[in-house]
Amino acid sequence: MSTPASDDDLATLQRETFDYFVREANPANGLVRDKTEENWPASIAATGLALACYPVGVKNGYMSRGAAAERTLATLRFFWESPHGPEPDATGHRGFYYHFLDMETGRRAWRCELSTIDSTFLLAGGLTAAAFFNADTRAEAEIRTLAIELYRRADWIWALDGGETVTHGWTPEGGFLKHRWEGYDEALLLYVLGLASPTHALPRSSYEAWTSTFRWEHCYGYDYLYAGPLFIHQLSHVWIDLRGLQDSFMRGKGIDYFENSRRATYVQQRYAIENPRGFDGYGEHCWGITASEGPGPSTLELDGIERRFEDYVARGVPYGPDDGTLAPWAVAASLPFAPEIVRPTIAFCIHQAKLKAANAYGFKAAFNPTYPGSTDNALGFWVSPWYFGLNEGPVILMIENERSGLVWELMRSCPYVRRGLQRAGFKGGWLG
Repeated sequence: MSTPASDDDLATLQRETFDYFVREANPANGLVRDKTEENWPASIAATGLALACYPVGVKNGYMSRGAAAERTLATLRFFWESPHGPEPDATGHRGFYYHFLDMETGRRAWRCELSTIDSTFLLAGGLTAAAFFNADTRAEAEIRTLAIELYRRADWIWALDGGETVTHGWTPEGGFLKHRWEGYDEALLLYVLGLASPTHALPRSSYEAWTSTFRWEHCYGYDYLYAGPLFIHQLSHVWIDLRGLQDSFMRGKGIDYFENSRRATYVQQRYAIENPRGFDGYGEHCWGITASEGPGPSTLELDGIERRFEDYVARGVPYGPDDGTLAPWAVAASLPFAPEIVRPTIAFCIHQAKLKAANAYGFKAAFNPTYPGSTDNALGFWVSPWYFGLNEGPVILMIENERSGLVWELMRSCPYVRRGLQRAGFKGGWLG
């Protein structure tokens, strides 16, 4: 039986992880680097997570309120004033923003898409800041004004492109992407914010169209709403306290989305214990499969078995893809759902697997005990050399939600979150 991670372990992990948003950001515009690889662009999702993390930093003494307000204001001013329109080198269009932006200029990088989900995380971060910075000062009043105006500018009706569900995004070169937010995924937050818009609100039918595509499954003894990658069961919960809240779909199943995420977390652990593909290391305290980078692309013969290893893919349980790559951050982000199995696994990652030793920002993004390590890795197996902002944020925020509920409390006070949940048909819990 592994000893659970202590409160001190979690506090240290949270504090070290928070440094990512201090050091990997451009103070002039607030943009946060997507990944620590050299010359990498900013991610608007990582920037939105940073906006939600700054209040946690203030609460825990990692950052002064004044410094957090200054960084937040720089970020919101940048997005409000940045080039906005259909031009291919703009920052955003129709109230949404390009997935990746140049760290210095803030303009579109890599001919990437205008991303509806990453814009959702950016806007949610702004609304978190608006709820936290409630003082009667000029700076904090401007934070509240800008965050709400940025949210009001998002044209959710345009993002439907005439369909029932929201599209993944748009490019100036090709128009709307063919994929839509369908099937259970991290878009719960997207639909809640879209339904609540005071200017371009989604119709209620869009939420019903989304939930009509869900898959209810039975895996490893659990009935649950299926999604393979663990992050899908976490990201909307970073902002919204869904304990006791039910929409029509969940009323029909007799549970809520929080309980569903608890079950999905247990399915992850059970899958690792069963280890149907026979990877090294998997077990009761070594699990966590999600969208992450990996050691590939490559094919190796190991112990007489030919193994295919991938790079960045949406790994999932129980149907795959699975190449033996695990993500310790995804375990930490499940802390509120199942602390009784998450704390021992965090302790294993820290103390046995040494996945935090001598690292700048807490856990590295991923590791693979089956894939041989490089000569500079004393662990003997592959460990990612990088950190990603999209991984760092949920660690900070979910540790805080489990400890104090700060982010959940802030968003419960946001009238748009309440309105969006009500329009989606949620009842119960704190809505009552």
